Amino acid sequence: MNHTEQEYQGQSGSPFFKGVFIGALVGAAAALLFAPKPGRELRGDLSEKLSVVTDKTKEVCSSVSDKATELAKTVGSKASEVMATVNEGRNSVMSSIKEASADVTDEVSKASQDVKDKAMETSSDVNRDLKQTTNY
Repeated sequence: MNHTEQEYQGQSGSPFFKGVFIGALVGAAAALLFAPKPGRELRGDLSEKLSVVTDKTKEVCSSVSDKATELAKTVGSKASEVMATVNEGRNSVMSSIKEASADVTDEVSKASQDVKDKAMETSSDVNRDLKQTTNY
């Protein structure tokens, strides 16, 4: 059993169907070989049974192929959905970062202007005080 079959044992019927198929083949061959029939009739029965088994095998292969194709489409669509969700999240994060960056830039500009204004005001006060001191 592969890893998936071990993980989802209830969902995997592959080993069971293999056993049924092999058992049916062995049983049919044994029944035909031990039945009291003439060679021509026996060969006809074997040919008929082989045709039935071949048809069943083709049906099973077709069913498995259809299910595998359906599963591949489902996985592809789910992967596309996940990728779209990740891209939306990425775009949202980038937008938030840009907004935060713009806000920080604005705050820094305002703070810088406030410092400049205070420095100019302080410089004016010092000059005025200096003039008053020299006038005495």
